[in-house]
Amino acid sequence: MASDTNTIAAFVKLGKYLTDFCDNCYSKTDEVDSELKKIVAQARHHNGWFTEDNILFALKQWGYLLTEESLKAWLSNYTFKKDSEPKTVGIVMAGNIPLVGFHDFLSVLLSGNKVLAKLSSNDKVLLPYISNYLIEQEPSLVDIIEFTEDKLENFDAVIATGSNNTSRYFEYYFEKKPNIIRKNRNSVAVLTGNENKEELKALGEDIFRYYGLGCRNVSKIFVPKNYDFDSLFKALYHYKDIIHQHKYANNYDYNKAVYLMSEFKILDNGFLILKEDEALTSPISALFYSFYDDESSLRNKLQEKDEQIQCVVSNQDNDVNFGDTQKPSLNDYADGIDTMEFLLKL
Repeated sequence: MASDTNTIAAFVKLGKYLTDFCDNCYSKTDEVDSELKKIVAQARHHNGWFTEDNILFALKQWGYLLTEESLKAWLSNYTFKKDSEPKTVGIVMAGNIPLVGFHDFLSVLLSGNKVLAKLSSNDKVLLPYISNYLIEQEPSLVDIIEFTEDKLENFDAVIATGSNNTSRYFEYYFEKKPNIIRKNRNSVAVLTGNENKEELKALGEDIFRYYGLGCRNVSKIFVPKNYDFDSLFKALYHYKDIIHQHKYANNYDYNKAVYLMSEFKILDNGFLILKEDEALTSPISALFYSFYDDESSLRNKLQEKDEQIQCVVSNQDNDVNFGDTQKPSLNDYADGIDTMEFLLKL
């Protein structure tokens, strides 16, 4: 079982294809690939959360990652066995953000195994198109990529992503096979009050990108006592147009009404509701906050909640930088579980 150089080359071509497409789309030139543009429009119509901007953002991030240099640097960390029999790996994909299951898809193929993917009903347009493009570049891939709408059967291992509720079903159904089962996670930011305007504006990208639907989105901030929220609201004003997306606006109106009727104390700027709450998971259009006394105690608490947290954002070296949560590298594994290592041990 080894990572085939032809498969790597196909992904490198895909990376260039996606980068060129996004660059032409953003610059509004006439050279935009009309077929992929139709697919983007189809995905947008299929799922109201998948705006063109968010789809292009996802495609651009993958275009940036799928270079020969990046792929080879990533794969150089692993030992590939020669002549191992490929295993069929079932992938149950989520559909909360565009192409959220692509890293699993990429990892299975580059580990020398076969993909048996069950797409989410919310995101079933983009990946089949991309798969067809890959097969055009490397025809042998047709034998190791399969999509199914039925129950997964005849697989050797499984990677399943879902909610805390569906994970219990997954754990029961897939218990006899090697598996990675992912649950709900959220991301948090730790603010000190010394952040500059640019950092706080970048935090808005972590909050609002994909409307907050991703596990890497910041849904909770921790702030020191007597924190001045005015500077945060001023920096986030850059994202005010998000309220014009009707699905987001519906959530904002509903959550604001619920909080006001319940007489909760909230801060509100017309498109984002800040509410003091111990929970890590906030609803769409709301951002929870908690005060902390000293940062070292807070860090200990976050360590205890490690299994619920995908990213911690701050300007400290070991955390994710402001604005970068939706720009993971190839070795930023969901839930901190090394997918490639798991696949190579099958």
